[in-house]
Order: sequence, then structure tokens, then C-alpha cells
Amino acid sequence: MSADDENRFRPRPGRIKSDVPKAGKAKSFLTQAKKLARQHSNRSGRSSSFASRTSWSPSSGSAGKSGKASRAGKGPGVKRGRGAAFVRARTLSGSWRHSAAGVRRVVVKTRYVQSAGKNGKGAAHLRYIQRDGTSRDGERGQLYSATEDRADGDAFLDRGKDDRHQFRFIVSPEDAADLSDLTEHTRDLMIRIEADLGTKLDWVAVNHHNTGHPHVHVIVRGKDDLGENLVINGDYLANGIRERASELTTLELGPVTEIEQSRKLSAEIDQDRFTRIDRAMTEEADERFLDLRHEPTDARRQFNRTLRLRRLAKLEKMGLATEHAQGVWELGAKMEPALRELGERGDIIRNMHKALKADGQERDPITFQLHDAAPAAPITGRVVDKYLTDEMGENLTLVVDGIDGRTHHLPGIDPARVEDARIGSIVEVGLADTAQRPSDRTIAKISENGIYRPSRHLEQVKFEGRVPGGDYEGYVDAHVRRLEALRRAGIAERIDADQWRIPDDFENRAAAYDAGRNRQASIRVVSTFDLEKQIGADGTTWLDRRLVTPDASDLTPAGFGQQVREAMDQRREHHIAQGDATRQQNGRILYRRNLLANLREREVARVGAEMAESKGLPFRAAADGETVTGKFTGTAHLSSGKFAIIEKSHEFTLVPWRPVIDRQIGREVAGIVQGGSVSWQLERQRGLGL
Repeated sequence: MSADDENRFRPRPGRIKSDVPKAGKAKSFLTQAKKLARQHSNRSGRSSSFASRTSWSPSSGSAGKSGKASRAGKGPGVKRGRGAAFVRARTLSGSWRHSAAGVRRVVVKTRYVQSAGKNGKGAAHLRYIQRDGTSRDGERGQLYSATEDRADGDAFLDRGKDDRHQFRFIVSPEDAADLSDLTEHTRDLMIRIEADLGTKLDWVAVNHHNTGHPHVHVIVRGKDDLGENLVINGDYLANGIRERASELTTLELGPVTEIEQSRKLSAEIDQDRFTRIDRAMTEEADERFLDLRHEPTDARRQFNRTLRLRRLAKLEKMGLATEHAQGVWELGAKMEPALRELGERGDIIRNMHKALKADGQERDPITFQLHDAAPAAPITGRVVDKYLTDEMGENLTLVVDGIDGRTHHLPGIDPARVEDARIGSIVEVGLADTAQRPSDRTIAKISENGIYRPSRHLEQVKFEGRVPGGDYEGYVDAHVRRLEALRRAGIAERIDADQWRIPDDFENRAAAYDAGRNRQASIRVVSTFDLEKQIGADGTTWLDRRLVTPDASDLTPAGFGQQVREAMDQRREHHIAQGDATRQQNGRILYRRNLLANLREREVARVGAEMAESKGLPFRAAADGETVTGKFTGTAHLSSGKFAIIEKSHEFTLVPWRPVIDRQIGREVAGIVQGGSVSWQLERQRGLGL
């Protein structure tokens, strides 16, 4: 640049302006551009009215964790795959029609699940979506398919046991209750999806009428009609299925009229959840400000403005909106998450009320306690409900009527922890498991002077020969992966590929690390028998264990705590009638010596004799201190607890079950009976089998 050029440059400042934007005005060019884009997006076939802009679902309908993918027109997953041609056609036409005015709303959730047939999760999910109370008449949900009204779930799982993945859909039309036949509606939908994807699908479905909004669960195998992996375009998963479902619903029920739409929107004004009105205001607000000072002349826009003002008045009472001047409102920064949390909490409380009512119980909502993680204090109580936490997943929620007078909601529980728990079962829920891992004990044991060497560990396990399957390298690699995780937590230090520095308190620090990450509660099923069955049972019950330890301070004189007190009184009278207890003149109750052991032996002998008739094998009770050997063939639930069935060629026996032997089903096992329990010698058995 020359000197003349520099001299010719003169700044020309404009007039002084305020940095604070006016309410309702765009703050920047980018904000204006976004606002203009919103106004002109999806214009084809749409009205510019507020009702039209709020005609889409509060849920995104996508497989993602939030609704952003659907609103942006971008779905999760691959951009190739089946359904891509349908997506391109809709893109060229300028819009997805499920957002158009008058189209019936449908919420669609999708999930892609890997290896569902190999880890038992697919079977668990299928079992729980068929749970009681999901059909229109309140009966157990019936599985159906494209051609069968009563589909075989086991056969479906068997066909998909080697599939790489499966797809899960939840299809929930807003007006599903008005559809003439939800099953045929689902079949028509799947036919259209098959046409879009260009392949036949192997699927099963079940209708759910257990909520205020009937919906359908669909499970699709991850194979096409040629046996290849089924790959579906991500945008089709996000919008295509919803598009087809909306078309079908609108075709049967007709377009949504202005009167019907107005009625639906008006019903949302006082709801304690995130509504379509809230979503529209959030999208159109500029830096959370809404300018509603000017009343439009158009009647439809006047109605929309009235809806907003009435909703804002509700939000102001909730502390989620503020009116700075007449007609100028600011939405709270946490309005959306707060409303979503309120909606979820309301749904939970309604579900708890419904479960208690079905059990013939009434509880004050003030006694409801909702837990996000493991409870801070142990809980003992009766299971009144058990259902999927997320209907797309496998984890369960338990509703427990506690002896502490509270009703507890415990979400996100691994189904394996409560496999034996049924409605009415007695459970103990405690803090998260903090037991040390066997791998941590092994690492600490094999370390020398604070140094763990994978090469030395490999030599030792090869010498001992106790690794199942003989995968010695994989066994040691699992320990190294554990150390990698602990290294990231600052517990272990990697010196080189064959040296790890281990602190002196390694095991305690590793256990503390796991406890901090483990948000799931520890759950123990103390009795699969409800109180009524325990009162007259001939075995050792949970009530008996409470009777012999007479401290009842944890039983509240209300709710389930009071019911337990009454059941204990009846159980006590039962023992007196059976000669297992006597009442002294001063009212004190004396129980027979070794009452619990005698009751357990009595029940085991009775059940063993009954099983002997059906098995055609004689039953022999195992004595204390005896070593039992044989094939572990199954389990039996008694009032005294869960027992393992151990069979030999000429007889069988029943011994107390422990979780450690579950993986030995069908195999030879050995253990020593000791004081009502069994010490299983599984390592020796694995070594002999190699």
C-alpha cells in the first residue's frame, strides 16, 4: 500500500446506537437469516398459521437422543441404505408432508440394536413388551406379524439369533384411539415401508393400550429378503416411517380440521409439560424474547396470539417466563428442561398410582419417592410394578411399596438382577455394589514390588491351565484393559507395554472407582412369595426371619409396614397351631429350637417327594457337611428360597442356589453343603473338564 493510499483512508463512524437489542428484534444478521429460513422452510402445502407451525410432534420421532435431528431434516445413521430414494424424492419436493397443515400427528421412535439375539436382551425386550395389561381389554399383549394374529416369539428370536442387528420402532398416532383396528393399521404401514425399502421384512409387533396414548411396538430383523444385512437410510428412519404413518392415519380419519386443531392446542395451555405451544414460542423467540404487543387483524393469528398469552401466563406462575413490559415476554433459560422434567415426573406418578390401584392399594402421593440412582438408604418392600424404563431398551423400573411407609420408583435396573422378582415378591434394595472385582484381586496378587507384568501373568495362567476355553492371551488382555481404564482414572500407571505400576491400596481404590461409576442399586429377592402365601407356607419364609429377630422398629404403622405387622401376627398364630411355637401365660411366644432349619428341611422333603414322582428318580436330601456332585439341571422356587436341582443317574437332590452357578446349567458341579448354603468348587470342575 502506498503512502497516498494510506492518506486517502478516512474512517466514517455512523451514529451512536445502543448495544442492547430491542425486544423482538433480530440481534444479528445470522439471527435474521435463521429466522427468515424458518419462515420459508417447509412452505409447500402448509399454512402460515400458528396451528400449522405447531402441527408436528413434541417428540422428534428420530432415533437420536434429542429431537434436533428430525427438525433439521437430518436423521441419524447412514446416509446410504434402503429408503434413500424415498428421502431424495421428498427432498426434491421441498418438504416432509407429515409437518403440513391438517396432517395427523404421529410420534415414531426408532432404535438400532446390535447383537440383540446373542446376549439375551432381544428375548428380554420381547418378553416385556408383551407384559400384562397392554391389549385394549387389559389382557396380555398379543404378538402378531404380517400374516399371523398370534405370532411365535420364540421362532422369531430363533430366526434372528445370528443377525448382526435388529430395528425397534414405536409408532404412536396421536389419534390412535380413534383408529378402527390398530393391528391392521400397523400391517398397512409395514407394507408401505417394505415398498419404500424395496424388500420384504421379517417383523413382529404388539399393541400397547396401557397408557393414555395407544401405540405399537414393532421389532424388525436386521436381514433383507436376500439374507443380507438390512441397512436403512438414516433420514428414512428419522422421517420416512413417520411420513408413511401420518399418511395412513390421515387417510383413515381425515385431515385435522381447524376446530379440532384449536381444541387440541387449547387443551395444552395448562399442561405441566413441554407442549407444542412452548416449542413454537421457543423457535420464534429472539434471544428468548417474544414481542406480542401488536394484535393481528386475521382471526386465526388472533387465536394463536391468545394461545401464547394464556400459556405465558401459566408459565409465569411457574417461574418459567417473565413479562418485562406489556406484551413483551422473556422465556426462562431452563424452561424446556424444567417442563420436560415435570412431564416425566407426572407420568411416573400416574404409573405408580395405576400400579397401586391394580394391587388394591391407595397411597398418598406425598409418600412417593423417585430415585435417579441407587438409594441413599436400604429399602425393603413389595414389588407392585415392574416394567421397561425405556420402551426401546431392556433396563427395568421397579415400583416398591416399602416397609418404611414410602412407595419407591427405581429406574434403570439390569433385568438380570430382578429376573426372579414378580409382582408381590419381597425385595431388598441397597446401595450400589462395591464388591471388589476378581480381576483386581488377581492383579494385586500377581504384582511384585508394585509392578504388574502381563508376560509373567501369561506364563502363570498357562502353567495352571485353569482358563476356560484355553484363551490365555484373551484372559490376560482383559486384565490389561482393566488397567487401562484405571489408568485413565489415575489409579494405575503404565510404564511400558509389559510394566504397570500398582499402588499399595490398589484394590480399595479400584473398588471405590467402580462404586462411583455404578449408579445401579444392588437388589436381592428375599422371597418370591407374597405375604398371603407366606402366612401358611410350610417352609422358612421372610416373615419367619423377622419373627426370630423381633426388632420391628423399621416397620411403619402405615402402608406396607402395617401389612407386614399384621402378617407377622398371623404367621405367629400359624406356628402355634402347627406346634412350632407356644404362647406362655405372660403372652411371650417361644419358638421351637432351630425353627428356621426345621422348616426348610420340612419343605425341601415335601417338594423333593413331589418332584420325584414327576422325574421318576428318587429324591435324597443332602446332609450338612456332605459333598454333593452331579449335573445342575435347573432351579426350584420354594418359600425357603431358591434351590438348585442336582441330578445323578440314580437320584437327585435340592441344595440352596447361589448366582455363581447360573453359568453351569447343564454341567457337572460339585460343592459342600454348609449351614444352609453351598460352597461350590467350580474352579476345580473347570480344570477337570479341560
